[in-house]
Amino acid sequence: MQRVRNIEATLRQAFAPQHLVIEDESARHAGHAGAQAGGGHYRVLIVAEAFRGLDRVRRHGAVYTALGALMRAEIHALALRALTPEEWDAGGQ
Repeated sequence: MQRVRNIEATLRQAFAPQHLVIEDESARHAGHAGAQAGGGHYRVLIVAEAFRGLDRVRRHGAVYTALGALMRAEIHALALRALTPEEWDAGGQ
């Protein structure tokens, strides 16, 4: 739970998201090599104005950069949806 709070605090500070959902899917990956090494599996939906004008690769890169040390030490896998507010309002695609 502390990892989820750390991820949330980091993303809120970096992007001031209008919408943020973080799911810890680590239990679904028990026995997986990454889980054995201590890294968690997470699914993140983040909606922020900061993503305007960025393609998917740059949005993901911005999130990975913001998470920095967490990506290297505590996150083994991250399923990420990064949207602008307009994309979210249009159905989240």
